[in-house]
Amino acid sequence: MSKTVHDSMIRDIRLAPSGQLKIDWVAAHMPLLNSVKEQFEKDKPFAGKRVTICLHLEAKTAYLGKVIQAGGAEVAMVASNPLSTQDDVVAALADSGIYVYAWHGATAEEYKMHLNKGLDFQPDALIDDGGDLVSTLHHERIEQTKKIIGGAEETTTGIIRLRAMEKEGKLNFPMIAVNDAYCKYLFDNRYGTGQSVWDAIMRSTNLVVAGKTVVVIGYGWCGKGVAMRAKGLGAKVIVTEVDPIKAVEAVMDGFQVMPMIEAAKRGDFFITVTGNKDCITAEHFYVMKDGAILANAGHFDVEINKIDLNNMAKNVRKVRNNIEEFTFADGRKVYLLAEGRLVNLAAGDGHPAEVMDMTFALQALSLRYIVEHQGQLENRVYSVPEELDRHVAELRLQTWGIEIDELTEEQVRYLESWVE
Repeated sequence: MSKTVHDSMIRDIRLAPSGQLKIDWVAAHMPLLNSVKEQFEKDKPFAGKRVTICLHLEAKTAYLGKVIQAGGAEVAMVASNPLSTQDDVVAALADSGIYVYAWHGATAEEYKMHLNKGLDFQPDALIDDGGDLVSTLHHERIEQTKKIIGGAEETTTGIIRLRAMEKEGKLNFPMIAVNDAYCKYLFDNRYGTGQSVWDAIMRSTNLVVAGKTVVVIGYGWCGKGVAMRAKGLGAKVIVTEVDPIKAVEAVMDGFQVMPMIEAAKRGDFFITVTGNKDCITAEHFYVMKDGAILANAGHFDVEINKIDLNNMAKNVRKVRNNIEEFTFADGRKVYLLAEGRLVNLAAGDGHPAEVMDMTFALQALSLRYIVEHQGQLENRVYSVPEELDRHVAELRLQTWGIEIDELTEEQVRYLESWVE
């Protein structure tokens, strides 16, 4: 038994062959990461470094871990969501020399234990998803923050937490906001979320979407993707928002916009995509139609208030895999998917490999940037350097065999001059 298998905390190492097949499949469809991996194998940018990665542990993230490993790092991986962990993929990672602390369906206590095991690994750098690694370090292991070079954050939710820490002067190492890069939110957040959310909902419910009313709560880039795909499936779409600019955008994209209390009376499907808490609460449950289906596509399971839902329900039962039925006193029933957790990963396979290829190429290159600029960056949240963003887009076009124009020297001079 290898050291990583012996020291990891996983369900069953015998599942490794199945997990390796999944990793091999996505690797065959992630040409950008393959290109980055080849470069990392030559340059070894992480030689002598330890990296802890907290992400949804499925095949695509597993391959990212292997790419970081190819760059010379010792790697440990932990889950960012207990329901999205795939035990066969975790086993394959441990079998391939990566330390893993995760299993599907971990309790809150087990989840916390796994996070701390990932930090016991004494990483030099981090990749985080939702901010749990960084938050745990700053709340419970403050001395360890002095050892951290920095890291990269995957999600809107995580960046909100990081910026709050930065504002209070509490962030003790630099972090790159990968979620804010063009090649992340324009494609991963919009096309990836749009497709994977509906894949998970349709797989779980086996119900038709065409002709139904879909309420999308939040019209950021993820919400745009969910609404766009709902429209494509034949649904009538209502958007709720707190930002007047995004609300105007939703109207001009062809969607109805109204307060949540009004939308709650009309929806057949409700999908929260905000990164905030209490988007759907008791006042909304009281007016929902019988049979309404609730799903969350935000990082944490706080957008749909599950305490209110349980308090109102006279009966709760599991009616199908990843579907709970809540029966109210008046006989109405509403259905919650995947315990209100991130539906596309808790009840599906997450974003398509080709979309995550761009995001994870950004993650890998951003982590290299952090390590190579050790001691040169302040303890704050940084945007992805523009040259990395453009490089990933150029790689994407190359894999498609698409060429684009370049500015001539005369055009460059014209754009840089204020004199005609």
